[in-house]
Amino acid sequence: MMNKKDLPLRKLLQLRHAWAAWLVLAVAVAATVGLWQLSIRLVEDRTEARFRTQSLQLKTAIEERLLNYEQVLAGSAGLFAVAGEVSREAWREYVEKLDINRYYPGIQGIGYVKRVDVRQMADHIASVRAEGVHDYLVTPLGAGPFYYPMVYLEPSTDRNRRALGYDAFSDPIHREAMERARDEAVPTVTAKVVLVQEELAEDQASFLMYYPVYQGGEIPEIRAERRMMLAGYVFSAFRTNNLLDGIVGLIAPFLDVRIYDNGVVSRDNVMYSSNLGSLDNEFSFEMSQTLTQGGRNWLLQTRSTPAFDYLASDPRPPIVLGSGLLISLLLFLFVLAMVRSRLMAQISAGRYRAITEGAANVTLVMNPQGEPLYASPSSLDILGFEPDTVAELDFESLVHADDWGQLQRGFEDSMKSPGKQMPIIRARIRDAAGRWRDMEGTYTAMLKVPGVNGVVLSLRDLTQLKAAQSELHRLAFYDPLTGLANRQLFRDRLSHVVRRSRRSSEPAALMFLDLDGFKRINDTLGHDAGDELLVQVAQWLVGCVREEDSVARLGGDEFVVLLSRISGPDAAGKVAETILRRLCQRLRLNDHEVGITVSIGITMIPHDSEDPGTLMKYADLAMYRAKELGRNTYQFFTPAMNIKAARRLLQQEELATALEGDRFELHYQPKIDLATERVIGVEAFLRWHHPEKGLVSAQQFIGLAEETGLIVRLGELALRQACIQIQALERAGFESLKMAVNFSVRQLTDPGFLDMIRKVITETGVSPDCLELEMPVELLNEDPRMLRELLVSLNDLGVCLILDDFGAGSCSLVSLQQLPLDVIKIDHRFIRDIPYNVSATDVASAVIALARKLHLTVVAEGVETLQQLSFLKSAGCAQCQGNLFSYPLDEDALIGFLIRQYEKPLIS
Repeated sequence: MMNKKDLPLRKLLQLRHAWAAWLVLAVAVAATVGLWQLSIRLVEDRTEARFRTQSLQLKTAIEERLLNYEQVLAGSAGLFAVAGEVSREAWREYVEKLDINRYYPGIQGIGYVKRVDVRQMADHIASVRAEGVHDYLVTPLGAGPFYYPMVYLEPSTDRNRRALGYDAFSDPIHREAMERARDEAVPTVTAKVVLVQEELAEDQASFLMYYPVYQGGEIPEIRAERRMMLAGYVFSAFRTNNLLDGIVGLIAPFLDVRIYDNGVVSRDNVMYSSNLGSLDNEFSFEMSQTLTQGGRNWLLQTRSTPAFDYLASDPRPPIVLGSGLLISLLLFLFVLAMVRSRLMAQISAGRYRAITEGAANVTLVMNPQGEPLYASPSSLDILGFEPDTVAELDFESLVHADDWGQLQRGFEDSMKSPGKQMPIIRARIRDAAGRWRDMEGTYTAMLKVPGVNGVVLSLRDLTQLKAAQSELHRLAFYDPLTGLANRQLFRDRLSHVVRRSRRSSEPAALMFLDLDGFKRINDTLGHDAGDELLVQVAQWLVGCVREEDSVARLGGDEFVVLLSRISGPDAAGKVAETILRRLCQRLRLNDHEVGITVSIGITMIPHDSEDPGTLMKYADLAMYRAKELGRNTYQFFTPAMNIKAARRLLQQEELATALEGDRFELHYQPKIDLATERVIGVEAFLRWHHPEKGLVSAQQFIGLAEETGLIVRLGELALRQACIQIQALERAGFESLKMAVNFSVRQLTDPGFLDMIRKVITETGVSPDCLELEMPVELLNEDPRMLRELLVSLNDLGVCLILDDFGAGSCSLVSLQQLPLDVIKIDHRFIRDIPYNVSATDVASAVIALARKLHLTVVAEGVETLQQLSFLKSAGCAQCQGNLFSYPLDEDALIGFLIRQYEKPLIS
């Protein structure tokens, strides 16, 4: 036994004795250095994240501020739309109530530009001077024939009064923005200008925002009509420094912020500069973003400053380094003390322990020839062999032929190194039932150990463990239906791709896919058919991407595709087009042929974000935008979608609250029989009493109701109110009138639609032959068998079936023959262009002739002029409705209209 004299410090520190201590010290120091570098990187990443966050928040704040100012102009234009003409005093009172100095900083004034004919110039100047602007004069004078002087500009400061009479249209910069606003009926921002009212010594970058005002208050649909009907513009003048200083100071006070017009970095294009950058033009971080507003693209460039870097500094990296070195030294001393204790306690005998038998392992003892001498009792439980009979077994016959060689080599190696445990060997062993079991074991030669005198082979059964591990892995990371990666595994893959893309700057793409109309298929054909469809879609998706890409199912009909390495957005778009083509086909499920399409949202990595959760959200928003654009398409994420999503959520809450609060009512538009020139029925239109917007038409909220599923409840509400109104009309003496109610494809394909119709008719007691159901032409694209069953059932109830918007989409003539339809409505877009568009006139004539051949009644909607009415009568159209006869009326106005139409005919 060793004593202290035999183990001096110099000997203890020798590598052959203290190698473990030196290894611990080296590993600890290396780990310390690594953690130190990691802490430096984390501080840098946190600083960069703070910089990017402030930059993104600054962009969002500027966009929201400009959007608010756009809404102010829209409200100002609405004042002209309502009042027609607005006096100078009314305009001044309106702007004073806006309190722009308090609520809209940066606006130098809100004014009105009036279009003046050169022939009316003298009268115009005289009328303005009569209003108190004694020195008013239109400048500069040109050739005409129209001038666009600034007539109103409030607040009425000395500086703003200098701009009165200035013809902005004479300036090419103003003219470009004004022409675009006029032709497209949208607010438009000018390029960089210096305001007319600026002092020479304090001129700064400015811009104006124009909003068109048309005669009559309505926006004409045709560009030529917009140019003709233009009355003028409301506009706002902005000084960029005043507009942005407050935003920058609040959100990014220590960033150098610059904004360039038209996305071009040049001194002439500088719209704004905070002038906080380093004198040497040095910075740690830089970010460029594009602001799009009113048809102009601004380049927002943000850079870090020395003040920003100083505030972001962190003392933790030196602390990590010092603490790590101290802990490394303590660990070294601790392990060194353990080594000394082991050396002091080591003795020459008794270093082998007796062999213990465990129930989890099979222990075999073999002689030098490799023949089994002993087996542990656990061999019966694991392999099914009695321990006493193991000596009679042929061990080689129990081992798989491919594994016998390595077992032999392990045995021979152990014989060459007595007392040393050999490396682990894996082998397949046949049990008593003839099944192969996966096992692992190790040899230890103990030929001279009393009580053993042989070579010990310890085997552990891995069969159940491997099966359990495989099953747990499958359940934890793979979708049980499709076999694709599930949400958890996909998030891991996405995080890995984001980290790699951030390091290498190599772009990647994330696609969010949602099957169009899957819920309808699932509800009508059953969940088994839906599952079959999902499995097929999964196979198609895997075939559309590379092996290095990832496809996952998040749940329901939601899939995601991760393109790990791509050249850019164009490559991602090509993959999306491949998926759209592959999935856009018809599939047979449960003896039904169904069509399947997909909507795809795409976000780019790391351009859009470096956060996996944010990327998923952005791809989801882009997917919903693709659905809004008509489905079966793809859309890339844009920042505007984020703002729109927040507004959409607020609108959904408002719509649900309105439904609970019973804030909906019906308005009714009369339908005229051209033969008798009398009202024969009315069409019901749903209206929403909004607490702020007033009466809102269905076109503004039906799409939202479709998305949220509230459309089903709205449909029942509208039908019930219509049935009640039918009975009210009968009590008033109008027994023969029919009531038409519109339903969407989503409502008509709902499993409970037919029961809802029967329930409402029964509960209200209305006669079914007074009720007309209007169905969109898109319904004909649904499953033919399901559609025929539905329409036959509705026809059996006795209601009239109307096919709406005929001619707007594809329609099978076979369907028109086979389905029990009563009436078709010509799409209003064809009526609108009569008689000016020859194609529309020909289509309308063809539709009327076709319907008469099929013995269907033809209704033309959207009739606005006597020329349209004359054509329809000559073409043989049976019924008409439109604003020529009456706008949609509330209940009281409808009764009055019906009474008057019985006193005199509607058509002369």
